[in-house]
Amino acid sequence: MSRRSAAGGAGGRSAASSPRRTARGTTVGVALAGTLTAPLVVLAPSAAAAPEDPAAAEGVADDRSVSIELTRLEPRTLAPGVPVTIAGELTNTGTETIEDLDVRLQRGQPLGTRAELQAVDGARDLTAVAVTPFQDVAAELRPGASASFTLTTTSDALAIDREGVYPVLLNLNGAGSDGDRSRVGELTTYLVQPSVLPPTSAGVAWLWPLVERTHRDASGAFVDDGLTGEVSTGGRLDRALAAVEQLPETVPPGGGEPTPVVPVTLAVDPALVEELQVMADGPYAVAGDEGAGAGTDEAAAFLGRLRAVAADHPVVALPYGDVDADALTAAGLSAVVTRSLPGSPEGTAQDDPDAPTAPPTAAPTGTGGTAGADVLREVLGVDARTDLAWAVGGSLRPETLAVLQDGGVQEVVLAPGGLTDGAAALGLDGPAAARTTVPTEDGAVDVLVADPALGQLAGNAAQVPGGRRAAEQRTVAELALLTLRPGDAAAGQSVLVAPPREVDADPAAVSAMMAAAAQLPGLRPATVAQLGDGPATDAGELVAPADPGGLEPAGLTDVTAAVAVRDQLAGAVLGDADAVLAPWDAAIARATSAAWRDDPAAFAAAAADLRTTMRRLLGRVTLLAPAAGTYSLASSDSPLVLTVRNDLPFALRVQLRVQTRGNALSVGDLGDEVLGPEQRTTLTVPTEVRQSGRFGVAATLTTPDGTPLGDPVELQVQSTAYGSISVIITIGAAALLGLLFLRRLVRYLLRRRRGTPTDGDGGLPGGPAPEGAAVPLPPTRSPV
Repeated sequence: MSRRSAAGGAGGRSAASSPRRTARGTTVGVALAGTLTAPLVVLAPSAAAAPEDPAAAEGVADDRSVSIELTRLEPRTLAPGVPVTIAGELTNTGTETIEDLDVRLQRGQPLGTRAELQAVDGARDLTAVAVTPFQDVAAELRPGASASFTLTTTSDALAIDREGVYPVLLNLNGAGSDGDRSRVGELTTYLVQPSVLPPTSAGVAWLWPLVERTHRDASGAFVDDGLTGEVSTGGRLDRALAAVEQLPETVPPGGGEPTPVVPVTLAVDPALVEELQVMADGPYAVAGDEGAGAGTDEAAAFLGRLRAVAADHPVVALPYGDVDADALTAAGLSAVVTRSLPGSPEGTAQDDPDAPTAPPTAAPTGTGGTAGADVLREVLGVDARTDLAWAVGGSLRPETLAVLQDGGVQEVVLAPGGLTDGAAALGLDGPAAARTTVPTEDGAVDVLVADPALGQLAGNAAQVPGGRRAAEQRTVAELALLTLRPGDAAAGQSVLVAPPREVDADPAAVSAMMAAAAQLPGLRPATVAQLGDGPATDAGELVAPADPGGLEPAGLTDVTAAVAVRDQLAGAVLGDADAVLAPWDAAIARATSAAWRDDPAAFAAAAADLRTTMRRLLGRVTLLAPAAGTYSLASSDSPLVLTVRNDLPFALRVQLRVQTRGNALSVGDLGDEVLGPEQRTTLTVPTEVRQSGRFGVAATLTTPDGTPLGDPVELQVQSTAYGSISVIITIGAAALLGLLFLRRLVRYLLRRRRGTPTDGDGGLPGGPAPEGAAVPLPPTRSPV
């Protein structure tokens, strides 16, 4: 039977008033499936038969061509008989014009638990207990066009006469080009009438992330100016901070300055604060262009706002760079995690090693005197909590948890999937208790279970079907259900809301969600630290991530090579290697941030840059070759004098290795030599020349463990001195020459002494020479 001809029905209207509107009934809507781990798929439409005509059927549209964004729902919580106003924006997302649009509300059965609410989200039908008449919205809606609507009714008209959470369906009908009417759009939301005296209460705590991927390379230079946009008006970080700034304030009972109605625990990455401080100090270079950075004023303004917010709210220090602890531990790089932790004496990673530090023993319990905490203390003026770790992805490997424990972590935040029975902490069917413990080899560890549904609603409200106002109302409904269920009022309940790290907040909507804990009966604001003293539940044991996820293996290979160089230098550093190498530990931490999980290409580029930068450090300690390329040694024990240049900003110990071809030169052992920071040092190498002449020598600098520093230097050594063998040969030759000379001289002298005999006329010896014969003269030189 046509609804238009059903005169006197609850939704009845004269058929003559709209001749194109014919048979219309109810439609079974195709709902979007909602799950515990994907709570954003929640505002799914469903349909129902109107109570006055349960058999009537509407045309079914497989594709709802009109989207509905909720812009107003007042009041947020109902009282008996109050008017209810729902307004929104309709947008035709299809390809054909929709005509004669009208809308009505269909109210479903009241919900008793959060589990029932999630079942409604995924259900294909919403049984209508009460409906309102259709109200005209627009005569025509072309493709891509939008139109606003306002629907006004009362809680009495919807038969809401007691406390509860009620699902309601906005049912939008229209006619397509063929003239057939069908449901062209739908949206499920919730009306909440709280109890004046709730049977139980719940503490609600917020862990609010302020993190951002680094915009610097391994050397600390800015590769882009993207952070300026994030902290400028309308940027992601600007909106995340504004959500906390816009919280309503109240005057404490004892008087004094107004304070926010809800304490929000800020989870802050020290590397982000450090980066903003560099920008605020300005000017700064971008991509090698001196003074190109445009964010000095914006960074300074954001830091000023952050200081003001941090003065009113507790702060948790995340590891420097928000490193991916699970990925690093699995790759055998747990030391990188330890050096990034703000609560460990070994947590030295920061880009300014000259920043003032306090000994860990001087810090209050739960805070540390290490690098990450020092950055927040110096820039923000707060003592941040350092014993809480927020697991990236919501789960941890057991070996990662052990590393965190060794680094001073006493409590971790996990998602329900990180525990074998994590859903037990959410209060889906029973009481909610965010606190639990997990057993480890070193004893039980405190765990806080974050609520994924509430976290997703706050973290990305604009993407929720129905928009920001729908997300806000859904949050109110979730929290109200906790207070409406019977339970132990003395024990109470607790909930932790922790949105994704890359939170994309709508300030007005999130502020309203946060404030609900102070405005709804039965809810009370709490800090994250206070949850540790609240009710507890058994949520099972630790569950390692089923999907390895994390950082890409290829990039981790480059990181491993870079860390190897870092460790080689650490063995050569004179003094505290961790303190000296803090800037490079900071570079390693920034390159292994969990922010790179969603951008493998960017991680690969950052890891390759890190590896190249670290290897260049080895080349900044070099031997200087002589200008002529040749050294001259004047004696057999003349030393070989070499000059070494250390361009690194720290002192280190080195060893010199000299090799020659053959045995022409032997070199003494210098042992470890100390090179001052950014200085030239002359090394005097004892030598022993075994032969004169010219020969090649190769000299190399290494760390004490044998890692080469710089490039080998090829030298030519010219020796004019005699070696020991050459001296022996020369002396022997001289002695032989002397003996030969002496022998000839003796023979000559003997002949002169005996005289020459004359023997007749033949001119033979002993006789006179014949007339005209040549007379021999005495020799003019030595006979030898």
